Amino acid sequence: MSLSIGIVGLPNVGKSTLFNALTNSEILAANYPFATIEPNTGIVPVPDERLDVLQKMYSAQKVIPATVTFVDIAGLVAGASKGEGLGNQFLANIRQCNAIVHVVRAFENSEILRHDNGAVNPKSDIEIINTELILADMQTIEKRLPALSKEAKAKPSAREAVTYLESLQRHLEAGTPLSALPSLDEEVIHDLHLLTAKPVIYAFNVDENDLTNESAQQALANLIAPAKCIFISAKLEEELKGLDANDAHELLESYGVKDTGLMKLIHAAYSTLGLQSYLTAGEKEVRAWTIKQGSTAPQAAGVIHGDFEKGFIAASIVDYDDLVAAGSEQAAKAAGKVRTEGKDYVMQPGDIVEFRFNVTK
Repeated sequence: MSLSIGIVGLPNVGKSTLFNALTNSEILAANYPFATIEPNTGIVPVPDERLDVLQKMYSAQKVIPATVTFVDIAGLVAGASKGEGLGNQFLANIRQCNAIVHVVRAFENSEILRHDNGAVNPKSDIEIINTELILADMQTIEKRLPALSKEAKAKPSAREAVTYLESLQRHLEAGTPLSALPSLDEEVIHDLHLLTAKPVIYAFNVDENDLTNESAQQALANLIAPAKCIFISAKLEEELKGLDANDAHELLESYGVKDTGLMKLIHAAYSTLGLQSYLTAGEKEVRAWTIKQGSTAPQAAGVIHGDFEKGFIAASIVDYDDLVAAGSEQAAKAAGKVRTEGKDYVMQPGDIVEFRFNVTK
C-alpha cells in the first residue's frame, strides 16, 4: 500500500529544511513566508537492515524497500480556510495525504523570522493550524448538508447521514478535531476528505541541544497530549544529509541521539496509522511490503496483486529471526521453522512469506 504524509506548519518553522533532509532534496528553504508554493514531493525508502541481510543470504539481484511519500506543503497562515495566504490550495493538498506531520518551531534564532515577527510560541502556532483545519472541515460539511437534506426526504440512510454530520459539526464548533473522537463513520465521510479526521503527528523542531532535554520535551508534549509527537532538529537532519552511515552515527552520538529524524517519523507514522511490514525473499528480489496491522494472509497477498488474494491457497512463512539463526532457508526448513498458514492467519512483523495461489481466468 502507498503511504503519503503531508508536512505542514506555519511559515519559517523549518518545514522545508526538514523535508530536504528527509528526502535528500534541494528545494528552496528560505527565510520568508511561502518559499514553498507548489507542494514538493519526495519518495523515501523505509530504512530496514533486514533487507541487506536477506539480500546476502539469497544472493538477490535487487532489493526493494517499502517507501513513504513526503509532501512538503506551503506554509499555512491564520485565515487560510477563508483563502488567506495560499489558503485553499494548501488545504486541497493536505486532503490527498494519509496523515499529517505538523512541524512546530520550538527553537530560538534571531536570524530566522517568525511568521508574525513575534516570539517563538509553540502553543499559539499549534492553535492557529488546528483552528484553520477545523474551520475548513466545517465549511466542507456545510456544503454537503443542503444536498443531503434533500435526499433525506426520501431516503432513511440520508437522514441518518445528515444527523451524523450535524453531530460532527457540533464537535468542530466546540474546537474538537475529528481525530480525537473514538471512531468515525467512514461510509458517511469517506468522500469528504475531512482534514481533522486525518491522524496527526506533531514534530517539534528543537535546538540540537534539546534533543535530550527531557523536561523541555515533556512541556512540549503536554501541549498536544494525548496526540503522538516526536522531537527533531531540522538543522541536525540537514547536517546528516549526505554523510555515510558511520559518520552519521558518530554525529548522532555526539548529541546523545540514537535515531535519525526519518526513523523517528516513519516509526511514528506506522504506529499512528496502524501499519506494519512483511518481507518476501528470493534470488530475483528481496522486498518489504506495507500492510495494516491485523491483516490476514490473503489480505497481505492482495497488496502484491489482487489475484493473489482472490486465489489464495496458503502461505509458507518463516520468522526473520529464525531464518537468520538457521543460516539459510533450507536449514530453517530442516529445523521445522518454516510453516504453512491458511486464510485466517494474522500477519506478524517478522514474517517472510511465499504465497501459494490459484488464478482462474
